[in-house]
Amino acid sequence: MTATDRSLELVNAAAQAAADRLAHDIIAYDVSDVLSITDAFLIASAPNDRQVKSIVDEIEERLLKELGAKPVRREGDRDARWILLDYVDIVVHVQHSEERVFYALERLWKDCPELSLPEDAVKTRGKGKEHAELTGGADADGELN
Repeated sequence: MTATDRSLELVNAAAQAAADRLAHDIIAYDVSDVLSITDAFLIASAPNDRQVKSIVDEIEERLLKELGAKPVRREGDRDARWILLDYVDIVVHVQHSEERVFYALERLWKDCPELSLPEDAVKTRGKGKEHAELTGGADADGELN
């Protein structure tokens, strides 16, 4: 099984919304072959809690406005370190950069096919490491200090 057209539409709109709010390292995986509960995961990160919340708010607003989609569940708002939006067809994870490194979701899902994303989202790859190096938050290998 592969992700449905609706799932791909949601992933692309969410990825563009995240990119517009300056998210880092946006990536999406087709998890439909290994999970029965959703078709795709979208993962993005930001260097601070306020930006994590801003990215999530923009994704929610954009998907509702453009595609009429509302999340069935939103978790992690209190600390804004890792907010999850569950749209059933897709699950969006927006993480603080430190949580992203610690939990390494990409490592868990690396065997799943990567989904193509809008160019603006693809351009965000490596931004987390770049930001960490500029602010003294990572060593040369990208590991946070």
